[in-house]
Amino acid sequence: MTVWIERDLCDGCRRCVKACPYDAIAIEDGKANISERCTNCGACLAQCKKEAIQSDTVPKQIPDFSDYRGVWVYAEQRDGVLAKVTLELLGIAQVLAQERGQKVSAVLLGDKVESLAPELIRHGADHVHLAEDPSLEPYRTLAHVKIVETLIKAHKPEILLIGATHIGRDLAPRLSRRVGVGLTADCTALSIDPEEKIMLQTRPAFGGNVMATIANRYSRPQMATVRPGVMETRIDEQHEGTIIPCQVRIDEDEIKTKVLEVFQEKRKHTPITDAKVIVAGGRGVNGKDGFELLRALAELLDGEVGGTRIAAEKGYIPTECQVGQTGKTVRPELYIACGISGAIQHRAGMMNSRYIIAINKDTDAPIFKVADWGIVGDLHDVVPELIRQLTPAR
Repeated sequence: MTVWIERDLCDGCRRCVKACPYDAIAIEDGKANISERCTNCGACLAQCKKEAIQSDTVPKQIPDFSDYRGVWVYAEQRDGVLAKVTLELLGIAQVLAQERGQKVSAVLLGDKVESLAPELIRHGADHVHLAEDPSLEPYRTLAHVKIVETLIKAHKPEILLIGATHIGRDLAPRLSRRVGVGLTADCTALSIDPEEKIMLQTRPAFGGNVMATIANRYSRPQMATVRPGVMETRIDEQHEGTIIPCQVRIDEDEIKTKVLEVFQEKRKHTPITDAKVIVAGGRGVNGKDGFELLRALAELLDGEVGGTRIAAEKGYIPTECQVGQTGKTVRPELYIACGISGAIQHRAGMMNSRYIIAINKDTDAPIFKVADWGIVGDLHDVVPELIRQLTPAR
C-alpha cells in the first residue's frame, strides 16, 4: 500500500495531520506533506474532504456468508455434569439467534452423555449435535477439536460460543486456527449490530482499564469465549428440540495424549461464581484482620468472601475470589461491598447482583450509585454490629 498527496487538491485544512497516529504528516507551504514516518496505515484517507490523499490499496471485500446460519454453543461437561456456563451461553444464544432469525444448536461431546441433551433443549437448544465415544471422555484437546471442526465445516454455523473456562480456553484457540477464523476471548457482552447484522463482542482490554468492542467481518463462524457468570440462563420446560447423532472416527494415534488418572482438588469453599451471598472487601478493609471480619459475616449469611484486585494482589483473598473485569463475574442474590470505592473495573464484575449493599466512609464513593442500600460509616464499626445482630441469641 502506498499513500500520497495530490497537491493541487490539498487546501491545507490539517484534518489529516490530526488523524495521523504517527505524526507523519505536516503542512508545508500550505499543503500537506507525508514524511518517511508514514506506515501506510490509511488513517488519513477518510479525513480528507477534498480527496487529496490517494492510495493504491484495493478495498477488502466482505465475502458472501449467506450459507452460514445458526448460533452454536459448545456444551462443556465433566463427568456427565454440564458446566453452568453452558446454560448461560444458551441464554445469550437465544437472544442473538432471535436477532438473526436463526436457530440455536448445542454441540455435546463425551461418552454416554445423551441424557444431558434434554437439559440443553430446556435451556434453549433447538438442535443438539451429539457425539459419543469413549475417546471423548475425559476431555482431550485434539479429540474434541477434530469433532467440532468437522461439524463446523459440515454445517457452517454463523456464530460459535464457548465458555471461558479451563477447557474452553484450551479448545477455542486451537479450533479457531483449524477453521481459519478470528477469536475474541473473555467476552463480557455480546450483541448484534443493527446495521451490519454481525456480532459485536465486548471484552476488557489494557488490564481492564478500557472495554473493547470487536467485530469479525471477514470470516465465519464468529467465535468468542464468554466469561462464566456474565449471561443469564433461560429455561422453558415446553421447548422442543431435536438430537442429531454424529459419527465419531478418531484414531488414538491422532490424539497423541492419554489420560492416566484424574485428580480432583478438594475445594475449601464454594466457587464464588456459585455463591448466593458474597461479602466483598477492598482497599478500605485494611489488611487481613479486616478480612477476618468479613469472613465472620459471610459465615453467618452462608456466603463467600470476595474482593477487589488489590485485595487479591495483597494476598488477603485467593485470586479465584477476585471480582471484576480481570477477575470473576458474579451474580449473587446479595452482594455486600465493604470498603470498596466502586471503580468501573470492579463494578463490571458485580453489577448483575440481585441486591447490593455498600458500606463506605466516603459519601461520594461510586459504589453508592449502583447500590440498592448504602451505609455511610466505618466498616470496622458497621460489620461488627451486623455480626452482633445476626448472631443467634443463646
